[in-house]
Amino acid sequence: MVSISSDVIRGYNDTIILYLLLDAPSYGYEISKQIKNLSEEKYVIKETTLYSAFTRMEKNGYIESFNDEDMSNGKRRTYYRITEAGRQYYKDKCAEWKLTKEVVEKFIEEEI
Repeated sequence: MVSISSDVIRGYNDTIILYLLLDAPSYGYEISKQIKNLSEEKYVIKETTLYSAFTRMEKNGYIESFNDEDMSNGKRRTYYRITEAGRQYYKDKCAEWKLTKEVVEKFIEEEI
């Protein structure tokens, strides 16, 4: 099975993470699991990549973190939620992706 190179997808990790935060806050492990599941295991984000993205996006104002205690086991988790700036950034990255895809598809042969 062909997998996605981290070099190819690096510029869209933020977009992927923000997509998963559009409807509700979440925490790192759950986001990682969702990426793996939704991509049908074609992309598995590394933990260091995920947490670097959280740090960068929080610094840029696209997400904010908060701590919450898991009542089932008393464990403290850091959750992330998207901000209004993050929603706008997500929309901008989606528009950028559509243009990128349009350009790259001009150079991809359907049958090799």
